Amino acid sequence: MDLNLKGKVVIVTGGAGLAGSIGHTLVFTLAKEKAIPVIVCRSDRGYGYEKQLQDMGLDSIFVKTDLADHKQVETAVNTIKKHYGRIDAIVNNVGVNDGVNLDASIEDFMNSLKLNLVSYFATVKYALPLLKESKGTILNIGSKVALTGQGGTSGYAASKGGVLGLTREWAVELIGYGIRSNALIIAESYTPAYENWMEGLKNGEQKLQDIKDKIPLGNRMTTPQEIADTSLFILSDRSSHTTGQFIFVDGGYVHLDRALLPKN
Repeated sequence: MDLNLKGKVVIVTGGAGLAGSIGHTLVFTLAKEKAIPVIVCRSDRGYGYEKQLQDMGLDSIFVKTDLADHKQVETAVNTIKKHYGRIDAIVNNVGVNDGVNLDASIEDFMNSLKLNLVSYFATVKYALPLLKESKGTILNIGSKVALTGQGGTSGYAASKGGVLGLTREWAVELIGYGIRSNALIIAESYTPAYENWMEGLKNGEQKLQDIKDKIPLGNRMTTPQEIADTSLFILSDRSSHTTGQFIFVDGGYVHLDRALLPKN
């Protein structure tokens, strides 16, 4: 299916993650559809990804940005505006489950909000004039933690809850401009960061299996590619009448009653 994304300028925050991460996979899946992914991230990996994208014949750029600093976000959006003169979509993907819990300082909690929530607001705020011109699309990457809790991560949980609130709020506020706003919610996805976490646990292999056993569809984790594929559909005009929605790509993890499912 042609998603009609060719030539569309798509900002991906946190797009310079490790190879195989959700951000990295999103960027290069967009590239395969001939969209123009613009990486906004603090990691220097972005320079290498920029070269790879340009070698593919795409006019993609990397704008190194500390997304926790709204002034840097404003500068990044201005750079993109100057380079392209348009923004067709934003994927607010940046996020760190930083473990800021009730024992953390207020400063740590606020810093968690700045990266995981305020960056979403700032990116959309500064890009909004161009989004209005293009009747663009906003996709916020969310987490099951906003709905289920996790324990020991108040900053991240509050941020991801806020992301869902912003998603619906923007869908209402921007509907008159033809701008769609949706959230894609992830539960357990086997990314390089997840793998590193498992490898650091004494009983990591058993922990991983226990998690997989709790995922109803296939007793396996969601792949970053599955997340990217669904994201592109939501961004595309093939999903042109979808707004204000929370789309779960989680193998039924959040909603299905696992006690009633047949055992393999």
